[in-house]
Amino acid sequence: MPTLFNPSIPSPSDPAIRIEELSVRFRVPMERIPSLKEYTIRRLKRNLAFQDFWALDKVTFQVARGEFFGIIGPNGAGKSTLLKAIARVLHPTSGRVRVWGRVCPLLELGAGFDPELTGRENIFLNGTILGFTRRHLESRQDRIIEFAGLADFIDAPLRTYSSGMVARLGFAIVTDENPDILIIDEILSVGDAEFQEKSAKRMTEFLHSGTTILLVSHSLADIRRFCQRVIWLQHGSLMAEGTPDSVIKQYQDQISGASF
Repeated sequence: MPTLFNPSIPSPSDPAIRIEELSVRFRVPMERIPSLKEYTIRRLKRNLAFQDFWALDKVTFQVARGEFFGIIGPNGAGKSTLLKAIARVLHPTSGRVRVWGRVCPLLELGAGFDPELTGRENIFLNGTILGFTRRHLESRQDRIIEFAGLADFIDAPLRTYSSGMVARLGFAIVTDENPDILIIDEILSVGDAEFQEKSAKRMTEFLHSGTTILLVSHSLADIRRFCQRVIWLQHGSLMAEGTPDSVIKQYQDQISGASF
């Protein structure tokens, strides 16, 4: 099963996710280094100048259990960094991330896959990374393949798949069983219309069973359609939090009023 980040049993009053003063800093070299060898030499000689880039800056909010929670903002706002911090893919520079329950992240197209392996082999590879046992995957592979609609291609190398096919396979693996928390980063936008409807139906079923869902999307229509509450990130800072209509209006007003 996916990793249990907090082994304590949550009470109904506990949130699913609590973010407290979360900051994530990346150190970016101030000049282009042409090779790894030169980078290593200059680093050993302490002859490198870095610039701090704060992908997230003291972000605080919480997500209720069973809530469909949206995250919006322009490219570079810190949305994916936030999801990776919640999924424990990266560690915060400061602040605190508390998560209750089993988390299944679907963060990047092709993440956890090997393009030289077949789709079937990648079910076992990706499922193992998520914490599923081989026996568990063997008993569910037919269901995963059917949901993804890839029966005719499942034994072909993944490098022959379109981006939509990879997205369908990844989503089918991650959502084969109800997680406590499902994290989705824009990936559904690459599927075809039929698969997007299948995915939406599955996510609705998850919500009815109590799953918490975090969705990052540039599709404001999808945010309005699915989400109960939304935050807007801009340059790593939390700009607004509230209902989809309220936050989206503030975001759109800022975009329309910005000078480029």
